[in-house]
This record gives sequence, C-alpha cells and structure tokens, in this order.
Amino acid sequence: MTSVLVVGEINIDLILLNYHAFPAPGREVLVDDFVMTLGSASALAATGLAKLGVPVTFCSRVGRDPWGDSCLASMRAAGVDVALVIRDPDIKTGVTVSISSPSDRALVTFPGSIVAVTASDTDALELGRYSHLHVSSYFLQQGLRPAVPELFARARAAGLTTSLDPGFDPDERWDLRPDGLLRDVDLFLPNEVELRGVSGCADIEAGLHSLQNGRTLTVAKLGAAGAASLDGGRVWRVAPPPVDPVDTTGAGDSFDAGFLDAWLHGAPLARGMQAATYCGTMSTRGVGGSTTQATRRELDEYLARLESSAGGAG
Repeated sequence: MTSVLVVGEINIDLILLNYHAFPAPGREVLVDDFVMTLGSASALAATGLAKLGVPVTFCSRVGRDPWGDSCLASMRAAGVDVALVIRDPDIKTGVTVSISSPSDRALVTFPGSIVAVTASDTDALELGRYSHLHVSSYFLQQGLRPAVPELFARARAAGLTTSLDPGFDPDERWDLRPDGLLRDVDLFLPNEVELRGVSGCADIEAGLHSLQNGRTLTVAKLGAAGAASLDGGRVWRVAPPPVDPVDTTGAGDSFDAGFLDAWLHGAPLARGMQAATYCGTMSTRGVGGSTTQATRRELDEYLARLESSAGGAG
C-alpha cells in the first residue's frame, strides 16, 4: 500500500475572519469571527492525505504545551501517525495569526517549533518503510532546510518518490534552482507567487517551462484560477469547482493532498489536477485549513460526476 512520510513543521493557527479594514499601526479594527485550529502547511497536507485514506506518518518537533497538545490531537483525529513527532519542553509551539477574508489573507508567524526541526531529527528515519516523501514550507523551515537536499537524495536512493511545496520565502531570495534541489524532486507544487519567485518569470507558462529538468513535474496552484502544468510541452489548465469561500487558509495544502493522492495512484495529469483543485476548493468551505478538507467519498463522487458529464458530452 502507498504510504507517505511528511517531514515538516507543526503550528497552531489563530484565524481572525473577515476584517472590516486591514490593520495599520496605531489603529484597531474588528473582525467577524475567531477560530483556533491546526495550522502549518506540512500538517495540513498530512491531514488532507489522511482524510483521503492515504496512510501518513509525520516527523516533526513540537512544544510540550497546550497548543502542541491541540495540534497533535487534531492530527491523530484525522488519522495521521504522529509517533515520530518529538515533544520538546525547551521550545514553544509555533503560532500563525491569519488575518483572513474570503478572497485572501495576511499571515503573521511566531516560528517557535516551526524552525526547531533539524537534520538530526531525520538521521534515523527508516525511509524504506515508506513509498513517498513530502516536504512543505522549505523556505520557512530554517532548521530543516540545510538537510532537505540530503534527505531527498536519501529518499531517492531508497526508492521513494518525492514532492516539495516551497512555501513563501520571507527573504524573497528564492534560491531553488532546477539543477539544484529540484533534481531529486519528482513533484514540485508552488503557488503562483512562488512559481514566479523561483523561476524569475512573470508569465506562468514561461515559469513552468523554465523549471523543466527532465525529472520534476511542476504543478502550479493559481487560486481561483485553478491550476496549470506542462505535459509534453503543452500547458494544461484546470479550473476549480464553483464555491463561495469562507476562508482560504491552507487551501494550497489541501490541493497538495489531492494531487499527491491521485499522482501516487497513477492517475493522468488532468485527473490529478481536477482532484487537487477540488480538494483545495473544498477546504475553503469553513474556517481553518483542516475543518472542511475533502473526504475520500466526496472526492470520488466529484470525480465520478466529472466522468459522467464528460461521457454525456461525448
């Protein structure tokens, strides 16, 4: 059975929903709602996969504090194996404050445990127990980042496939070349901003072409515009299903889960992108990145409707 190892960060999300005006220094603004929930790109991708029925093991480090307790309880409830998560009494669990609206969000993060995962936490990993390795938030995880190239090389040597979601680079250096780290990455999952930063290209199609290295499949997340990728030199685009979004926090991480699930099971690129855009979209139905992630049944029913519609149209 396909099993996924996710190595990455865990933090709590404090979501301030539907701001009346965006905050500025010296001003107080109001929001319509507040939720505390599981956050972090890595953890949300893991819970998204687990809810689709994919066995997932998570390797990380988190504080021995109430917020760490809350995060791990949410991950266990979703079906994620957290046996490789270290409870560290010397650090605080990371916190991200999301100032959110239906169309976009701004994030303020206290790194805490997010930057505490290091190479030493991955040294003893028995990679041969898994089929696939996924890493998110490459640029944000300062402690883990130096170890990622070697970790991917080890995974590749052990026969695993690999995927990387870079996340935003706070330094905006975007030092991630196709002939560098990406040479050991099978699947690269940037959003539109990240694709432009890494590729140096303003145009989506040009950015996709520039990252080709003979190995890595790049699938770009384009928010309300869906997704784009290359297949045989041709650009494929898939639009998301219609929905009235409540909160976009973590939508890209659920997108990752949907695409990974399809890709790991051998689905064609277009079907993987359909699954990914559906999972990303469904996660926006509620507040927080994990509260309304798609289930296996929901995704299968959606894909079956697409299949039926395509057959009827033919």
